[in-house]
Amino acid sequence: MKTCDHLQPLSEQIAHHLLEIGAISITSGEPFVWSSGMMAPVYCDNRLTLSYPELRDILIDGFLEKVPDYEFDYVAGVATAGIAHAAMVAQRMSLPLIYVRPEPKGHGQGNQIEGYLPVGSKVLMIEDLVATGLSSIQAGEAVKRVTGTMPVCCLAIFTYNLLGVNDLFATKGSPLVTLSNFDALLRVAIKTKYIDSSQRDSLLEWRNDYQSWTVQHQ
Repeated sequence: MKTCDHLQPLSEQIAHHLLEIGAISITSGEPFVWSSGMMAPVYCDNRLTLSYPELRDILIDGFLEKVPDYEFDYVAGVATAGIAHAAMVAQRMSLPLIYVRPEPKGHGQGNQIEGYLPVGSKVLMIEDLVATGLSSIQAGEAVKRVTGTMPVCCLAIFTYNLLGVNDLFATKGSPLVTLSNFDALLRVAIKTKYIDSSQRDSLLEWRNDYQSWTVQHQ
């Protein structure tokens, strides 16, 4: 993995690494289809970061720089992609770990939350990626049903900066905090000539009205 310019903001350093390892892909051709059915010219798969120890350290160090702003006694990973990063944060901080499924398990005890989580716990939730934020909010509400409160925040590696998403988290009382984001990605992609200005404009058009963009490309 190549060395980044350490004078860059952390958000741009991480965006650079995500592009370098292929965790973020951008296309001007056939759009990517997300699990939600949404279509997009960009796709982020942060599971790839787990195969790069140096980048893992950068991400976990980044998370740990953010956590002093919040009080919590449990770390939660959102299944499945957030579990590994949550485990590394919990290990570094010597804190208990849980993970949250998208929905209750269909067999056994029917757990949605795995691990011991007592009422009144303050939880830090970790995601790999936030798009519309709906699945993260659902995970946070599952935590609230057990503890009585939403997670103190949702920490994620990357967000697409879709309009209204930060407001959604704020309304729920669980702010979204990310290490990198779509705007940092565009700055890095232009600087490194990964994309040109016309591609940047097209990506912004998608980001600013992703639902209409999906309809147009179906």
